[in-house]
Amino acid sequence: MLRILILTLSLALAPLACLAERVEVRPGQGALARAVAEARPGDELVLADGAYAGPVEITKPLTLTGRLARIDGPGKGSVLTVTAPDVTISGVTIAGAGASLADLDSGIRLLKGADRAVIEGVTLDGNLIGIDVHGARDVTIRGNRIEGRNDLRVAERGPGIYVWNAPDLTVEDNTIAKGRDGVFITTSNDAIYRRNTFTDLRFAFHSMYANRIEVTDNISRGNDMGFAFMYSTRLLVARNLSEGDANHGYFMNFANKAELRRNEVRDGGEKCLFVYNSNHNRFEANRFEGCSIGVHFTAGSQGNALVGNAFVGNRTQVKYVGTRWLEWSEAGRGNYWSDHAAFDVNGDGLADSPYRPNDSIDRLVWSQPAARLLMGAPAMQLVRWSQSKFPGLLPGGVIDSHPLASPGDAGVPQGDPS
Repeated sequence: MLRILILTLSLALAPLACLAERVEVRPGQGALARAVAEARPGDELVLADGAYAGPVEITKPLTLTGRLARIDGPGKGSVLTVTAPDVTISGVTIAGAGASLADLDSGIRLLKGADRAVIEGVTLDGNLIGIDVHGARDVTIRGNRIEGRNDLRVAERGPGIYVWNAPDLTVEDNTIAKGRDGVFITTSNDAIYRRNTFTDLRFAFHSMYANRIEVTDNISRGNDMGFAFMYSTRLLVARNLSEGDANHGYFMNFANKAELRRNEVRDGGEKCLFVYNSNHNRFEANRFEGCSIGVHFTAGSQGNALVGNAFVGNRTQVKYVGTRWLEWSEAGRGNYWSDHAAFDVNGDGLADSPYRPNDSIDRLVWSQPAARLLMGAPAMQLVRWSQSKFPGLLPGGVIDSHPLASPGDAGVPQGDPS
């Protein structure tokens, strides 16, 4: 019975496939809207060079392409809205979306039902939101250039790619600049974000309530913040580069059961890594370099493992204000600390003394900044000296019992993003 049903459906759909054709479309008043309305399911609309007017809604499976075609919206609403499955948009330039965040005005909106859409090689120029994936499943966004708007206040800007309830999404090889966030995800699981480049943004990558996502081989350069993970779990974050980001390279807030490996911060700003109330995460073989603070660890984060990382040339390597002892080594192997003055006499790759980055004077200064005025006082120097000679006096904190003697190959592998 099932075999008969499948055969019947195949025979019913075969005429539609045969009827699908390649349709040449030329510029003219209402030309694009008319071509979309008249197209059969499966048709390929090839736009000739020139300008076309939006907005347009695509309600049937179509391919829309045109290497030098430009689709301009009226400055209100979204330019292209897709509600049908199996739609491909490639090659065109799209501009002229509205400026309403409440309405999610976008260059392209993929709404519920726009499953398996492919957006590839498209230029999205000066729209409030570049692409909004809003309820569509199994979408691919590949090789696009998205440039948002910086003529608005930060709170009024939109992201390059906005994602809501879009499982099985793939976002790869895109270049995203200007606007608020490069990618902003809220309440959407099971996705891959890889090989994208982000510049001139607030956050390069920003996840909220996003579980089981992979963020790999991306570059954040010159943004306020690199990669921010909030209220998200079971993340794979690997081989990403944050270069010259002003505030944080990697930011984790209520992010749990994540694996961060072979990531890198170069020429960092305020903090290379910030971990706030995030638990059971693994940080391995990352390189954090050139920040005011290498890692700021706070708010009761528990069950985290840090091993094989390199903390290089940060003004303060670790800021931790808790009183629990945290061991940052595993199975006899810890991390590299560029300010750790220790020898490796036996040549086993491990420093011959533990590393303790903070003492009680550090915590006093962090909690009472005015105490900096007393840093030169003999009593303060005596307390610091005593704790360095007698670690048992320390009230708790971070200890790396088996620090590495060299940074090794921690960070983004050579030949990867740079």
